[in-house]
Amino acid sequence: MRIPRLKTKDLVSITDLTRDEIMQIFRFAARLKKNAARGKHPNLLNKKSLAMIFEKSSTRTRVSFETGISQLGGHALFLDGNDIQLKRGETIVDTARVLSRYVDGIMIRTFSHQNVVELANSASIPVINGLSDTFHPCQALADFFTIYEREESLSGVTLAYVGDGNNVANSLIQCAALLGVNISVACPSDYTPDASVIEESQRLASASGSSLEITPDPHKAVKDADYVYTDVWISMGEEQAAAKKKKILSKYKITKNLLASCKKNCMVMHCLPAHRDEEIEGDILDSDRSIVFDQAENRMHVQKAIMCALMRR
Repeated sequence: MRIPRLKTKDLVSITDLTRDEIMQIFRFAARLKKNAARGKHPNLLNKKSLAMIFEKSSTRTRVSFETGISQLGGHALFLDGNDIQLKRGETIVDTARVLSRYVDGIMIRTFSHQNVVELANSASIPVINGLSDTFHPCQALADFFTIYEREESLSGVTLAYVGDGNNVANSLIQCAALLGVNISVACPSDYTPDASVIEESQRLASASGSSLEITPDPHKAVKDADYVYTDVWISMGEEQAAAKKKKILSKYKITKNLLASCKKNCMVMHCLPAHRDEEIEGDILDSDRSIVFDQAENRMHVQKAIMCALMRR
């Protein structure tokens, strides 16, 4: 099996990768997934260790990374943010240097994106962004892999994102722009994606021949969509703003009425966990139009490909 060859040491954001590198990851993930379905797991990360730092809790991130590296012959160490010395008794720089002497890679799920940047800059081993407040690259790669395995080609595909312009939206925009996928994002003016991400992605979209649109109108956003995507309205750490955000975002719910504005065979995506009947109607999440659990499974296969690419140097 040909392991993807990446120029970057780390995966901090989607733009660490080129379009060709993303496609290499997708093709390799497809092979890993096919083998896994047959009960075959190549021993590609034999005796490799991954330190997993969690300042934010997670179901999918922990289980997919931990199971994924185990399938490939390695093992993961769960490091709760409350149990280690990160930023309290020890600087991020020192933590990075210490872990670099112990393990072969680091995955971090944290609040401040600067934590990921500092960790990557200071570690001599690969650092993978498992989520920060600004980006969620592993999720976006799994999402577009899910579309890729359905379409076999991403050319001409249109994705609509409806809801809060959060870290997932930022990474989806970057990934779409690099891959040449058209993306339309519907969100209220108070909760648009990061302005620098939009500016950079507009340039990337122009180069790849795709389009990027930001609109306050969800019906306009989904009009030509092959896939409609949403996420929770309240991210971890935003609980105090919950009431205000829910009121503003109430018009950005995925409903049967909204899907009537889409293409006939449009599919629905969600990165999970979902707040049923808040950002999406529960019946839609469970319908034949939903591919959310395909996305969840593909987190593991794509992350296996990423770990192999970064940790098998």
